[in-house]
Amino acid sequence: MAAYEWMLLPVLASALLCFLLVPLGYQVIARGVIFADLAIAQWAALGSLAGLYLLPGHTLAGTPVSSLLFALLAALAVHLIVKRLDVAKEAWIGILYVLGASLAVLMVSGDPHGAQALQRAASGDLLWANRKLVTASAILTATVWLLGRWWPGWVSSAAFMSVFAIAVTYSVSLAGIYVVFATLIITPLVLGALRNQAPFSAAICAILGHFSAIVYSVISDVPVGPAIVVSTLIVALLWLAVSCGFSDRFRPKADLTDSLPPSG
Repeated sequence: MAAYEWMLLPVLASALLCFLLVPLGYQVIARGVIFADLAIAQWAALGSLAGLYLLPGHTLAGTPVSSLLFALLAALAVHLIVKRLDVAKEAWIGILYVLGASLAVLMVSGDPHGAQALQRAASGDLLWANRKLVTASAILTATVWLLGRWWPGWVSSAAFMSVFAIAVTYSVSLAGIYVVFATLIITPLVLGALRNQAPFSAAICAILGHFSAIVYSVISDVPVGPAIVVSTLIVALLWLAVSCGFSDRFRPKADLTDSLPPSG
């Protein structure tokens, strides 16, 4: 058992990510800007690369300051797109994403280890979570849930994008772009949009997907980031199937006499 004590921190980090990102994912879907999180995550990763090459050592609670600045810049761009552009909002957000991805490739093009840096930014490695990032994620998670309890209208205020950008920045540093996007979207979409289930239930479903992937990654020695994406989707679809079957099983049956033609 002692040999697996090192997994406690990644497991805790994974649970915190789910409780942090799933409620935010509900709002992203409600706003109809699904790829906003992907664009901001990409710019946060671009900021991390910029910090690695231009501002080494400049960090805040385990995340490069440049990553926070780039994510906030992308959040401002998304906010302006949503508010000022009535046509093809998702297309403009897609341009923002591909611009960030292209700039990241150009930034590392002269580095022999550039491909590794890009892969690390995309798929991350949650198994090597550090305490600073986990602590920051815990604070952000508590902030999001307390705001939801004490100030429900914050999700429609100007504060949302700033909190969202900071949450995505630390999440990308912890787990990579793929895991952040999957955690933000999969269970809020499958369980929230399709079954109208609460964020807490969707977060628990996401945690099951994360934990299954972590165990599989350790046993099979496969990358944990892509495993989390696949596992979260599978668990969410199974949860959906079970919940649909359960509700159908206990749905009151129609009275057969109602369908009979009137007598006489």
